[in-house]
Amino acid sequence: MKIAIDISPLQSGHKVRGVGFYLTYLKKALLTYYPDHTYIFFHQGETVDSSVDLVHYPYFDPFFVTLPLIKRRKTVVTVHDLTPLVFPEHFPAGMKGTFRWQLQKYNLQHVDGIIADSEASKKDILKIVGVPSEKVSVAYLAAGEEFQKGEIGKGEAESIRKKYHLPEKFLLYVGDVTWNKNLPRLLQAVEKTKTPLVMVGKALVSKDFDKQNVWNSDLVEVQRLAEQNKNILRLGFVPTEDLVVLYNLATAFIFPSVYEGFGLPILEAMQSGCPVITSREGSLPEVAGDAAEYFDGYSDDGLATAIQKILDSKEVQKDLTEKGLRQAKKFSWKETAEKTIEAYKKALEN
Repeated sequence: MKIAIDISPLQSGHKVRGVGFYLTYLKKALLTYYPDHTYIFFHQGETVDSSVDLVHYPYFDPFFVTLPLIKRRKTVVTVHDLTPLVFPEHFPAGMKGTFRWQLQKYNLQHVDGIIADSEASKKDILKIVGVPSEKVSVAYLAAGEEFQKGEIGKGEAESIRKKYHLPEKFLLYVGDVTWNKNLPRLLQAVEKTKTPLVMVGKALVSKDFDKQNVWNSDLVEVQRLAEQNKNILRLGFVPTEDLVVLYNLATAFIFPSVYEGFGLPILEAMQSGCPVITSREGSLPEVAGDAAEYFDGYSDDGLATAIQKILDSKEVQKDLTEKGLRQAKKFSWKETAEKTIEAYKKALEN
């Protein structure tokens, strides 16, 4: 096969976010495990060689035109999630957004194959987009190999603690700040348990954003609550090498989201030997399996109870660490590449 892959997100703000990570590792895995195929990497606006068998768009946004209306070759699209359409009351589209979604929906209905990150995401795509089940393939993601459980040297540990002013024991959150992330509930839970919380994510320290936009209402609330609680430490963006150490130092990693297309930070934490607390919502049980302390994502007391259970028991922490290391091994970029190639072949046969 001769495959053209749109790598435009690597030149945008998505480079350091989930889409950029996905694209970087997918590109590497395809070249490593399936070198017999020919890959052409292009950016939007560039002409794709007419000899290409298939074009893959690894990113889809319902409210921006990310797909061409005219498709001259077989086309596959990765749809990571449709969060704003699953919860439209929390992510209002507006008139322009609604029009763009209708255009994007039409484009998506007429591609030859769709790749979803999880079965939960596939289910939403089938329901919202209205495509036949056989058109949607599932290709799980995996954590980067740099995330490992290791013996952190005393010097390295102290260096990171000093760099970020970390307490001796702390809970860790890594991710964005949108309604589905459920962060106000997390901040209320750590207030109840009087537990230090370290938060990683660029948006957490952002100042230049529209505070009147409904999409940013949780960001406004989280920043307000964090400023009132000395136990909450917002680090903003953190380099990967430092994040690896943070996962290793944290008492537990908390991912309280009520909806995710996948939930990659869970695997990063597990692969680093960090006990995981997460909700039972969306795709998260697919990722965490039996290796997490679960709570009801919509319960005000459930998260605080789960946190306290972890804090009170070294035995529970050890058990979750061991289960997490086993669970993380079930995911690999080799398998992601394999499922992606299968999706390409299926699209060509359509």
